[in-house]
Amino acid sequence: MNNFDAFVSLVGNATVETLVMVALSTVFSLALGFPLGIVLCVTDPAGITPKPVLNQVISRIVNVLRSFPFIILMILLFPLSRIIVGTSIGTVATIVPLSIAAAPFVARIIESALKEVDPGVVQAARAMGSRNSQIIFKVMLPEALPALVSGVTLTVINLIGYSAMAGAIGGGGLGDLAIRYGYQRFRSDIMIAAVVIILILVEAIQFVGTRLSNRLIARR
Repeated sequence: MNNFDAFVSLVGNATVETLVMVALSTVFSLALGFPLGIVLCVTDPAGITPKPVLNQVISRIVNVLRSFPFIILMILLFPLSRIIVGTSIGTVATIVPLSIAAAPFVARIIESALKEVDPGVVQAARAMGSRNSQIIFKVMLPEALPALVSGVTLTVINLIGYSAMAGAIGGGGLGDLAIRYGYQRFRSDIMIAAVVIILILVEAIQFVGTRLSNRLIARR
C-alpha cells in the first residue's frame, strides 16, 4: 500500500467512525431528550399541565448535566461505558457519553420549540375537547416542527464538535485521527484533511437542516 492509499484509508475510516458516532448518538440523545423536553414544557407553570415541583426538579437536573464540559463528563462516564459496551475507549464507547451530553441540550431545544407554539392554537384545541396527549402530539409538535428541525440540526453539529473533542482521550473518529496522526506524528496533511472534512460535514448538515426547515415553514 503506497502513502496515498494509506492516507485515504486512514481518513476514510476515521470519517466513517465519526459518522457512526454522530448518527447513533443523535438517535439516542433524541430518545433521551425528547421526552424530557416535552415534560419540561407541559409541566411549566404556564404549560398545559402545570406541575412546578416536577418541572423544577427536571430543570435542575438538565442544567447540571449541561454545565459539565464534555471531556470531563466523558471521563466521569467511563465506568458507565464499560458497563454498557464493555470498554471505555473507541468509537462505540464514545456513543454513550455523546448521547448523555447531548440529551439535556435536546431537552431544552424541544422545550423552547414547543413554547413558541401560538397559545391560541392550543386554546382552540382544548376548546374542541382535545386531551392533553392530543394537544401535544397533534397540535404542538406539528406546529413546532420547523423549529424542531432547526434544533436537531444544531444538535448534530454540536455532536460533531463533541466527537472531535472525544478524540483527545481515545474516542476514535476524525478527532482521534487529527491528534494521534496529525499532531503527535507531525502530519500536517492529516490534520488539515480532518479539519476540512469536519467543516464539510458541518456545512452539509446545516444546509440540509435549513432547507428542510424552510420547506416546512413554506407548507404551513
